[in-house]
Amino acid sequence: MYPRTLAKHILEISQQFPVLLVTGPRQVGKTTLLEMCAEDNRTYVTLDDLDIRNLAQKDPGLFIQTYPPPVIIDEIQYAPLLFSYIKIQVDRTKQEPGLYWLTGSQKFSLMKGISESLAGRVGIIDLLGLSQAEIEDQADLSTPFVPTSEWLSSARGKHKKVVGVNQVYQRIWQGAFPKVVGVSPIQRDLYYRSYVQTYIQRDVRDLLRITDNTVFYNFLISVAARTGQLLNYTDLARDLSIDNKTAKSWLSVLATSGLVYLLYPYFRNITKRLIKTPKLYFLDTGLACYLTKWTDPGSLEAGAMSGAMLETYLFAEILKSYWHNGKEAHFYYYRDLDQREIDLVIEGDESFFPVEFKKTGTPSMTAAKHFPVLEKLGKPLATGAVVCLVEKEIPLSSTVTAIPVGYL
Repeated sequence: MYPRTLAKHILEISQQFPVLLVTGPRQVGKTTLLEMCAEDNRTYVTLDDLDIRNLAQKDPGLFIQTYPPPVIIDEIQYAPLLFSYIKIQVDRTKQEPGLYWLTGSQKFSLMKGISESLAGRVGIIDLLGLSQAEIEDQADLSTPFVPTSEWLSSARGKHKKVVGVNQVYQRIWQGAFPKVVGVSPIQRDLYYRSYVQTYIQRDVRDLLRITDNTVFYNFLISVAARTGQLLNYTDLARDLSIDNKTAKSWLSVLATSGLVYLLYPYFRNITKRLIKTPKLYFLDTGLACYLTKWTDPGSLEAGAMSGAMLETYLFAEILKSYWHNGKEAHFYYYRDLDQREIDLVIEGDESFFPVEFKKTGTPSMTAAKHFPVLEKLGKPLATGAVVCLVEKEIPLSSTVTAIPVGYL
């Protein structure tokens, strides 16, 4: 059992809200996290149990009486009617904090029930696979990434070991689901095969009423192959002989299930951000490598997707540093008509922090040459970073530092 960064925030959030909801893909450890944080008097019940699910669906009132708070209800998306009855119980107790701890793997269906019944009564947090810090038993020391001198000083003190290119690609290829970390290649392949068949195809097929499993499996492969790239729905749909509407619908479910992340460009006009082309990231690189048929870390590192997988891995690690600390991630990318690009723009309260991802051990200021374009966007430009394969941090200028992958 790996320690999780979110564990230090669960009780704090639970003391603020009567309902706590942990969302994220299946098998990332949501239930384990809550059980680890629960007191002895908190009951656990899962809607993966078909008899219990049937009770929750057919007689939610009786379910609530049978399993009174404090209680953990696992995979609550299977019984959305429970939200209304939970609201009644919460309001009867004058919104006493910490009554219900919920988990759900389908945020798409969860949010509708929450917005209708539990608005203002629920604290929502997102969990992904294990982070580098959690794997290295430094979960308590993890903080949201921001390339300031304070963050660098803290990271320098925590990470004494050099993480080389071979180890980085081993981690990328292995993946971050708790059950694949540290297992053999055969066990890893078997896990991902089962994961695709048992979880993704079943859950998503039921939600989208997909009849042709082969087409959807090929869709997953095509999405994984596009990780780290700008998303073109037309190309994606054409490759699979489906229409754009279907491609958008399927991808939306993958995004709300926590399997992929759509990173939007930064514009002052918020409406423009939502209609412009996003970048696509497949949030577990091990699953992406399995779907795109990379058979070992060495072939991945030498292959055509080497740079894209490294960028995906680094982006996911930075995202985890926020989500696993219970923080929102105000992340964007930058690209203009002159083809000037910045991989990641972190928006702080008062400034922008630009970040580039590079597969290099000898970075130069060329990697950060586009950072100054952010100065025209209405906020001051703060310190920036080039996250790459250097063995130790290297100042590239007075405001830009090359940061080792192992610092994340």
